[in-house]
Amino acid sequence: MPFFEWKGKSISGEIRSGVLEAPNSQIVEVYLRRLNIIPIKVNQKKESAFKIRLKRVSDKELALFTRQFSTVLEAGLPIVKGLETLAMQQKNIYFKEVITDLKRKVEAGMALSEGMSEYPKIFGNLYLQMVRSGEQSGNLDIVLKRLANYLEKIVALKSKIKHAMIYPSVIVFVTIVVVSIIMFFVIPKFAELFKEAGQSLPLPTQILINISQNFKSIFLFFVVFIIASVIGIKYYRKSEKGRYNTDKILLRLPLLGELFHKAAISRIARTLANLIGAGVPLLQALTIAGETSGNKVLEKAMEDTRINVSAGHTIADPMFFTGVFPYMVIEMVRIGEMAGNLEEMLTKVADFYEEEVDRTVQTLSTLIEPILLIILGIVIGGILVALYLPIFQLGGVVGGG
Repeated sequence: MPFFEWKGKSISGEIRSGVLEAPNSQIVEVYLRRLNIIPIKVNQKKESAFKIRLKRVSDKELALFTRQFSTVLEAGLPIVKGLETLAMQQKNIYFKEVITDLKRKVEAGMALSEGMSEYPKIFGNLYLQMVRSGEQSGNLDIVLKRLANYLEKIVALKSKIKHAMIYPSVIVFVTIVVVSIIMFFVIPKFAELFKEAGQSLPLPTQILINISQNFKSIFLFFVVFIIASVIGIKYYRKSEKGRYNTDKILLRLPLLGELFHKAAISRIARTLANLIGAGVPLLQALTIAGETSGNKVLEKAMEDTRINVSAGHTIADPMFFTGVFPYMVIEMVRIGEMAGNLEEMLTKVADFYEEEVDRTVQTLSTLIEPILLIILGIVIGGILVALYLPIFQLGGVVGGG
């Protein structure tokens, strides 16, 4: 359907504008009048023929949709009307089509969770289970509000981790660019001067010139190696064993491993707390919490815990024997089980580890910045010293003469 740009006046005299998807301009005018807006101008929006549409919904968009959906249901709107309202104001065209399709399915008598299950890349297992529990208990608006809080926390957590990676990536990129410029354009000029002088070169300078002369081949090999490594790791991670091994290595990385571990534990605790609060069966909640951890080592640990719980054990003891959960987490879970407030204790664990992620990010930013600057200084300084060694020697010879 085409999009229409509209401009109108509200009852209070305020000028408003926006974009709506509709079969024709008359439908847009009818809709605006229903909202007590007097249409002033309604024009069809011209779409670019080369516009690329990506069938993707970001975590941020899903969190915003969930928050808005919980709000409209809390206000007393029926599910169908709520979906219709949210679809009209959705900027992501693909997500708009998905929401519209959900509205049609619900109108036809299908359960909302069943309709969402046809879009597993948008609505994951956790989302479906919580919506299903909300439908069964009759408090979908409360469950969606809880889910919105969870998604917003996860988005914020991912943002912090990405933020920690940005600065090192920029420094490494700048270093590669600067070194490449020196190797391609600066060193060849010095090599010509040294050749004309006819003087024997110090070993560091000769090595540097040799590297410069073969830098295209070295750089090409480096690029091919990086691309092949990325493809190889992705292919290896497609297997269960490959993903488990690589995730195990990630947790053992210096500095970053601790960050990934804390972030995964925070996600597990937050997910498990939300699922238990929404009334999802414990065994199912343990499986889903493991899947949302983003790490196969912790996912396997949660699966081992689930197997032991299904055999009649508590949650805390199997978590202890996996060897991947900190002592504080295990004790908090144990206290929650004994006191009957497991959801509250898991929420406290999630809050604590989110704060730990914040502190770890700050520590990494503080440590990585000087380390990378020192490496950059050593690389650039080493190149400059190697270039100027023959000049210093020549100056000494002239002075001696």
